[in-house]
Amino acid sequence: MADAEDKELRARKDRERDELYALDISGVEWHSAPGTESHEERVEIAYLPEGAVAMRSSLDHDTVLRYTEAEWRAFVLGARDGEFDLEPAAERSGGDVE
Repeated sequence: MADAEDKELRARKDRERDELYALDISGVEWHSAPGTESHEERVEIAYLPEGAVAMRSSLDHDTVLRYTEAEWRAFVLGARDGEFDLEPAAERSGGDVE
């Protein structure tokens, strides 16, 4: 029974992803953090239907990631909780910082 539910859930998520990436987003309005210069690289987001979000780099408009409402909510909550805080490279590699 659990296996069938897992397959059903996977199929639903695949459908949601396919539908999300099939959306024409050529006319969306992109938003970025205030206070950045136009030549600086920054993350831009666009709000899509049903709470979905698209994200891209301001310097690479061709690579766009899309997130369902649930995925975006999980990402934002994780970021607020510090899940994506970066450690200095020396700490990650176990080396000493001079």
